[in-house]
Amino acid sequence: MSTQQTTPQSEAAQTRRAVGNILKGSAGNLVEWYDLYVYTVFAAYFQSHFFNSKDELQAGLEAMAVFSTSFLMRPIGAWFFGRYADRRGRKAALTLSVTLMSAGSFAIAVLPTQEVIGIWAMILLVLIRILQGFSVGGEYGTSATYMSEAATSRRRGFFSSFQYVTLIGGQMLALLVLVILQNIMPKGDLTEWGWRIPFAIGGVAALVVLWLRRSMEETVSAEQVEAAKIPAVAGVAQPGTMKLLFTQYWKPLLICIGVTLGGTVAFYTYTNFILKFMNDTSGIAKTDTSLINFWALLIFMLLQPVYGIISDKVGRKPLLLWFGITGVLFTWPLLSTLSNTKDPFTAFLLMMGGLLIVGGYTSINALVKAELFPASIRALGLGLGYAVANSLFGGTVPLIGAALQQSGQVDLFFTYVTVAIGISLLVYIFALRNKKATHLDREHGDAWSQVRQGKDKDLLDA
Repeated sequence: MSTQQTTPQSEAAQTRRAVGNILKGSAGNLVEWYDLYVYTVFAAYFQSHFFNSKDELQAGLEAMAVFSTSFLMRPIGAWFFGRYADRRGRKAALTLSVTLMSAGSFAIAVLPTQEVIGIWAMILLVLIRILQGFSVGGEYGTSATYMSEAATSRRRGFFSSFQYVTLIGGQMLALLVLVILQNIMPKGDLTEWGWRIPFAIGGVAALVVLWLRRSMEETVSAEQVEAAKIPAVAGVAQPGTMKLLFTQYWKPLLICIGVTLGGTVAFYTYTNFILKFMNDTSGIAKTDTSLINFWALLIFMLLQPVYGIISDKVGRKPLLLWFGITGVLFTWPLLSTLSNTKDPFTAFLLMMGGLLIVGGYTSINALVKAELFPASIRALGLGLGYAVANSLFGGTVPLIGAALQQSGQVDLFFTYVTVAIGISLLVYIFALRNKKATHLDREHGDAWSQVRQGKDKDLLDA
């Protein structure tokens, strides 16, 4: 993949190979995020089995607190799997992460409730979610790195957009399972034992992906893997180490955190917390909000490659500016209007408006961050930068939102989301340059060589 092919036949072969590898890589991403999101989607049905509170809002707050605890392990997972991927290869790291996620899903599917084992039910649930947070912390950075490296240079935006196609697809599948179970099972059965079904499905799906990933091609060079095996020499930073990241690539790491901050807050607001927001603040029925979320996320998922194709034409920065500017201008009006509507169709349109804004970030953010680092530190730098911002800001969105809901200060939540997007907008404006040659361009083929050659020719002609 590192040598750019020029003949039509070799380009076609390169594209076929890229498609195969990205499908295998993204399938695992799909399952990992399904397993992560199925918790929040079904929380309203199983929270009474693990939390003592009789108040529905309080029990929901406790359930979201457990959801947020899984984010605490993401930076650790990003460090472990990022280091592993940069030193042992992307394939090995991705295989290990999906194995851990599968184990966690099976564990929740058979976990005894508080009626059987008391407080240990909640303790074990927290521990399992921590394990899954550790797993997905490694999955994001490594899969984003792999898909960026496996993509063809001219279609890097398009192929990399499947990182979020599968991430959104995981949540959409969780919602689809919820809608199906709501329609085929009595509410009492779903609350009593039916909520275990989606976790069992996730565990089985992860085993299928584990088998598929055995045939993935490796994108890390043999030289890099060998260099990582050589004993450390004083003053020399090895591939995939924190020393290399903090001594030579601390600036890209800070940019990576800044790029992620507003995007992760907006993404979790419009794809995750919004389900509870519609139920508790807008007062829309749970069955209606499930359908709204499913159809909105389906459209949002299908739009990711469209945004990616646009970025392959105009560059990555214009899309980030679209997200940042429109996010700052329209977050408050969209969420404020949504809080006062009870009409499902109006709620759907408002949610879609937010998702159209967020798409400027989600479709290309993984690629933008992958372009900041060389191969020797890419998985660790990308994964850790994302995980830090995601844990501190994205993962706390459901908890902050639920707490402000309960205290009657939901307007403060709108401000929080707007400010977060505004901070990232400053990063997009001042820290990123459009169509600039990146580490990925130098390693796997230049995406903008013709553009730069054209500019050089114009300067010579002038």
